[in-house]
This record gives sequence, structure tokens and C-alpha cells, in this order.
Amino acid sequence: MPETLAAWLHYLESLHPKTIALGLERVAQVRQRLQLNPAFPVIIVGGTNGKGSVCAMLESMLHAAGYRVGCYTSPHLIDYNERVRIAKQQAGDAELCASFETIERARGDIALTYFEFGTLAAMQCFIEHGVEVAILEVGLGGRLDAVNIFDADCAVVTGVDMDHMDYLGDTREKIAYEKAGIFRPGKVAVYGDPDMPQAIADEARRSGAELWRLGEQFGFAGGERQWDYRGLQGARHSLPYPALRGAYQLNNASTALAALDALQDKLPVSMDAVRRGLVEVALAGRFQVLPGRPQIILDVAHNPQAARALAQNLAAMPPAGKTFAVFAMLKDKDMAGVAGALKGQVDAWCVAGIDAPRGAAAAELAQVLQAERMAGEVLVFDGVAEALLHACNAAAENDRIVAFGSFYTVADVMRSRGLRNG
Repeated sequence: MPETLAAWLHYLESLHPKTIALGLERVAQVRQRLQLNPAFPVIIVGGTNGKGSVCAMLESMLHAAGYRVGCYTSPHLIDYNERVRIAKQQAGDAELCASFETIERARGDIALTYFEFGTLAAMQCFIEHGVEVAILEVGLGGRLDAVNIFDADCAVVTGVDMDHMDYLGDTREKIAYEKAGIFRPGKVAVYGDPDMPQAIADEARRSGAELWRLGEQFGFAGGERQWDYRGLQGARHSLPYPALRGAYQLNNASTALAALDALQDKLPVSMDAVRRGLVEVALAGRFQVLPGRPQIILDVAHNPQAARALAQNLAAMPPAGKTFAVFAMLKDKDMAGVAGALKGQVDAWCVAGIDAPRGAAAAELAQVLQAERMAGEVLVFDGVAEALLHACNAAAENDRIVAFGSFYTVADVMRSRGLRNG
């Protein structure tokens, strides 16, 4: 058996011939052997964008209410431990290794992917530590994602847009069908976007879930300094804006509050806990502004919808000098759609390659920018650290640098700046 977390992760990467292998039969078999049957409420959060923000807000508000919260998210930025948190603390190497060993002994000859192994390990840790509620973020889709071997007491879909089309389908309706696969009969399903594909309603009806939709069963109104939430369980007035930046975070905060409303009989949360949770929530790489000058903004935006939200957030900021983009993406993403969403917001592009099997070469990204007729100078660099160094040297004090396009992009910037996550 591997003896360190690094050795375990290397081993897990070699276990299954495919990085992504959708389907629940294998992982459900191992779950059955391990008897991983949570006695606590489970919230499953899916959607194209905003999953991480909703998970972080739920974790923060429930923690502020005094609950022992387990939170499983992906991907990580710097350390694998970021994926598994208990009482807002990252799981230690030793306990992750112990969980991996338990699963390895139980699986026998059943092949598991890296994500499936990690999902089982997270739940094993949560049960071992006696959490009172678990928040599970969907890795890909929903219906065939490993977290869906557990029944959601409340299922959340933040919204649906075009991403992962090779796996989920080439229309919003097909993607919505996959994401709605986490709905359960007799349980609330929260949809966090007014623009709802018909497949969400169809699957809620077919599964017997009770659908709550933003703009209908719940909603929000934002003021200059505070905002109000309304839902089927009542209203919450004069709420502070979430510590996570960006106008779209009120959608995410309202969606999180709707999920809390759905579970209020099991997990009551006071107004004070809601306020504290919103103020204290933290999540790296989601329109994260680093201290200092020139201003550096980190955003994991890697699909057109997320890039449009990034562009809106940049436009809403106080006027700056020049905007430098440190831009790197995976080649199986919509590079043109992401770049095009930033039209008019970037004055100079520092394009970098990503050192990963799916990473796009810098020259390929530069060609995309040229084809999209993006304004501004385009410079090509081997890696993100070099692109960031150039941008920092070229930028004046009142300029800003925005690093985006992938979790890898943000992680490389954080490493180069000596930053940790958590």
C-alpha cells in the first residue's frame, strides 16, 4: 500500500484507464461493501457555474449555526486536502490515506476512477468524524456522477450552460437532463437561475421532486448596502453582501438560502448565522482580488457563461489604467467563446500554455485571439508564471492584471505568489 498522500494520489491516477468514466454501478458496489450510509442530511450541488460558491456559502452559514459540516468539492487548486473539509478544516494527510486504504481493501478487482475513489473517501471521512450535514459538489453532470450514489435531502442545480458537451450533450436541454439526475422523490430540488431549461421541470416532475426556481418560489432584491431574500419559508431582510465578489453572487447566495429553507426542519439556521456565514465565506479563485498594486484578479472562468460574468464584474469595478490578461486554458474548452466574452475589457494579452495533458499550447490560444479579432497586443509565454511575471513588470501601479481561463491558470498564479488555499 502507498504510505504518503502523494504516493496514494499517484496510485489513484493509474487505477482506471480513463480519467472520466461516467456510470454508478462500480462505485455503488464499493459503497455497498463499505456500508457508507450517512445518517445525516446530504446536500448535493450541481450546475455549470457557481457550484463552488454555493457550496462555500452553505458550508459557511451552517458552520456559523454551530453544525459540524462536511464539505466535498473539486477540483483543488494547490493541495488535494482542499477537496475534503470537516468543520471548515481541510482533512489531514493521515486521515485521507487511512480512508484510501479502507477503500482499496474493499474494492477488490473493481476499477475506480480518481474522482470515484475520492468521493468514497470523503464520505468515509465524514461518517468517521460524525458530521451533522454533508455538502457534496458534483464533479461532472449529475445523473452519472459519483456523488449521485448518495441520496440528496436537497438537490441544487445552480444553472445550465454549454460545457463538457462531449460527455453531457450538445444542447442545454440535454445537459439539463444530466444535471437534474440528482433530484429525488419527495425532496426539494432548487434551481438557481431564472433561465430554466424545460428538462429541469420535466425531470423534477418525473422524479417526484418538489422544484423551487429562482424568480418563482424564491428570489432576492439588492439594495445599495444590503439585500433581501424571500422564500416559501419566509423572508430574510437586511442581509450583508457575500464576501465573495461579483454581482452574480446574489443568485448563488439566494440559491444557498433556498436550500437551507428546504432543510430548516432538520437544520434550522438563525439570521445571525446567515449574516455571519455570508460575511465570513471565502473561496479562492472566484473573482478573487489580491492585495497590493498593481491589482491582480484571479478567476477560474473556463466557459463562456463564466467569462461573461467575469467581464461584467470587471466592467463594474472602478476605472483602472490598462488591463493585462494572463490567459491559459484547456484545449477541450470553448477557447473562442471565453476569449470573445472579454472583448472590450482587455488591453494586452499574456497568453500561456498549461503543463497538463489537456492543456492548450500558447500558440494555439494566440491563434484563437487573432481569429476572434481581439484588441490589444498578444504575447506568448511557455507557462503561466512567466506570463504573470511579464504582466507584473509591464503594469503600472494603477493598472490591473486578470488571470483566468482554468483552475490550472489560477493555481499556477497562486503558486508563483506563494499563496495557499485554506
